[in-house]
Amino acid sequence: MKTERIRLPMGHPALKGHFPGHPIVPGSLLLEFVLAAWGSPVAAVPSVKFHRPVFPGDDVTLCFTPAAKAPAICFRCLREDVPVCSGLLLPAVAQS
Repeated sequence: MKTERIRLPMGHPALKGHFPGHPIVPGSLLLEFVLAAWGSPVAAVPSVKFHRPVFPGDDVTLCFTPAAKAPAICFRCLREDVPVCSGLLLPAVAQS
């Protein structure tokens, strides 16, 4: 199992229009952080579910565990141990 803790940025450009006066971290930005934390090429993200909104400045823990069907990887994003996002990554297969 791999984990990483991140703090979502207060001044990220994606927050400007999402939503004025009450910023919420876009799901695509959260997924971008998941992929960066995974750190290896990903072929696909076949499933993702957003459970709760994430706000700028939130601390989020990213957890990665092997899925039942290898080589897939399960990921979860937690804010204070409460799931905010979860899904499945399919790592890219290295070409020889």
